[in-house]
Amino acid sequence: MKNFKVGIVQMNVGNDKVKNIEKAIRMIKEAADNGAELVLLPEIFMCPYNNQCFSEYAEEFPGETSKAMMKAAKESSIYLLAGSIPEKSDGKIYNSSYFYNREGVLIAKHRKMHLFDINIEGGQKFKESDVLTPGDDFTVVDTDLGKIGIAICYDVRFPEYFRAMTMLGAEVVLLPAAFNMTTGPAHWEMSIRMRAVDNQIYMIAAAPARDESSSYVSYANSMVVSPWGTIEASAGIDEKILYSEVNSGKLAKVRKELPLLKHLRKDKYALKINV
Repeated sequence: MKNFKVGIVQMNVGNDKVKNIEKAIRMIKEAADNGAELVLLPEIFMCPYNNQCFSEYAEEFPGETSKAMMKAAKESSIYLLAGSIPEKSDGKIYNSSYFYNREGVLIAKHRKMHLFDINIEGGQKFKESDVLTPGDDFTVVDTDLGKIGIAICYDVRFPEYFRAMTMLGAEVVLLPAAFNMTTGPAHWEMSIRMRAVDNQIYMIAAAPARDESSSYVSYANSMVVSPWGTIEASAGIDEKILYSEVNSGKLAKVRKELPLLKHLRKDKYALKINV
């Protein structure tokens, strides 16, 4: 892994797909112009986060959104994880992240593996499985920045998935997400920090900015967490670009001084990965 600068786009998302895409492109370019080699967008960045919109805005690949993101990555010569969008494929809809290299070529796709079905009394109710189909892949890709894993939002609640990515070599995990005002205050920071600590990885999490008038209010607070569990940068609630540095030496130091991945009792327990 090498040292690199990351830019997290915490953007307001409205009903107009074209305007959402145009805003994302402007913020991607600004992040790249400020030295970011990797740019990350939030979950469902081109339409509102609700089941009706998933069906209405869904695109096959390559579609309007993905073509625009390919161009943006190529023009700025960056790695771009284009948040996630509703992906239409074979009559199904997935919550999918597309990862592009500096030439704008798709190098990985992650379909959200764990669907967000929640019903908290007096709080948030949502059921992604009414519309979406879960993905099946452990997504880890080798780049000149390092080995990068990809997860989407609710995936973060499943430590097995993150341990599997770590076993597959992930040093950094990118997490486009949209925690809400019920789960966010309770579990957002805790979940991101613990996945970083559990696996001694960098966690880079992007969320939409908070819009109190939206049908689904994002908790926001995009952040970068080190392999030691330290919050390196946090965005708050407003629209902005959050910058941070990923340091290969820091990751190596943590793994050397506290070698928990070497201390796994594989004689007593093991994680089976069906790839």
